[in-house]
Amino acid sequence: MLTFLLTLLTAIQIHHWQIPVVTGRDILVASVILPEGADPQWTFRLQGLPCRALQKAYVQDGYLYVRIDPDRVGRLTRTFRIQAKAPGYTIEESGVQEHRLARGVRTAGDDGVAAYRIPGLVTTRKGTLVAVFDIRHQNAYDLQGDIDVGVCRSTDGGRTWGPMITAMDMGEYGGLPQACNGIGDPCVLVDEVTGDLLIFAVWIHGGKPGQAAWWTAGDGFDPASTPQLMMVRSTDDGQTWSEAVNLTRQVKQAPWRFTFEGPGRGITMEDGTLVVPFQHQEPDRTPAAGIMYSRDRGLTWQVHEYAKINTTESQVAEVEPGVLMLNMRDNRKTGRAVYTTADMGRTWAPHVSDGQLVEPVCMASLLKVPASRNALGKDLLLFSNPSDAKDRRNMTVRMSLDGGRTWTRSLLLDEGYGWGYSCLTMIDKRTVGILYESSMAHITFQAIRLEDIQ
Repeated sequence: MLTFLLTLLTAIQIHHWQIPVVTGRDILVASVILPEGADPQWTFRLQGLPCRALQKAYVQDGYLYVRIDPDRVGRLTRTFRIQAKAPGYTIEESGVQEHRLARGVRTAGDDGVAAYRIPGLVTTRKGTLVAVFDIRHQNAYDLQGDIDVGVCRSTDGGRTWGPMITAMDMGEYGGLPQACNGIGDPCVLVDEVTGDLLIFAVWIHGGKPGQAAWWTAGDGFDPASTPQLMMVRSTDDGQTWSEAVNLTRQVKQAPWRFTFEGPGRGITMEDGTLVVPFQHQEPDRTPAAGIMYSRDRGLTWQVHEYAKINTTESQVAEVEPGVLMLNMRDNRKTGRAVYTTADMGRTWAPHVSDGQLVEPVCMASLLKVPASRNALGKDLLLFSNPSDAKDRRNMTVRMSLDGGRTWTRSLLLDEGYGWGYSCLTMIDKRTVGILYESSMAHITFQAIRLEDIQ
């Protein structure tokens, strides 16, 4: 009995957290409870990755930190365990011990920018990953402010990312400063017919920096009174971008107020139609989500009816030939609104899963992966969001094998708190990539094997 009590008194308890381990940075992965007066000499061993991948590991102020060398990690989809030892002590480990690697694509202070937000992600026909996001120069606030749209590219499946490109910047239009010409909330789309890339974003001209344009936007069409829906195009795999084209008069009705895209990503339907998630404010400022679409490679766009009132940020997928599913942020409850249309948004019907996907009222991502384009050989619908009913935490990827009627498979990526926006794309037939606002970096990328979503 005495020996048993001494073992308890000298036990060190380690509780691991499920968070993205961003390579190249010191990341805390566990809390450590030491016996009173203990000052152990730690040794650490990495399991699941090359030994040289562990740059450092240490315990400080009751927390275990690790740093993983990105140059020593061959595949992002790998997981690892960190084994801690303290001579003379018993180690009791609990919680999640298998950690997943991530890349911090953008975070506070990069290029002198205060904050990065609103991720979108696509895979081009050449296999390049193209990430889009808000460059919020001065602070993390929404429009109005000094905000541009940024792009980062990866040509190796997300292992490394190139320098940031500014794709949309309205400058000092109309003689007003940058802070009165913000553009953001991007939505990116790959035209699978031509290979072109399109980015859509909302531009606010005028107003007061720091004042939420969502509550001050007027009606009409003029930039001085109402937000403008803008589009840029890339014909070289996202390396350079065209001048912005104004689509406002094509898709907006005069009485509407705030009118803009997704954000996130759009799609190319099987028949070649380009579809972008869309939202607007009614004259009384009540929002509603729908779609806009183009059948001439993005030259002209159409909008019909909204899917459901009091919904905003949405994502779209073609779940059957000619049938579109719109998965929407529902401002009235902690469950995603899900509607479908078979006539390009002229009429809508609630889906059986309407309200079933729990969230804390946030943006989410939806991705259809046909059986012919994935290693599982089944039609897949993938979904990601912070799966907590109250707070933006527990970033989770879910999988449906029956067109979204049920979601039987899931994988928790980040139990920490973040802004919670995300976007999914397929990297290859076995791997899905997610770009999201994590607890560890403003814009975080992870690659996940489909077989890990169980």
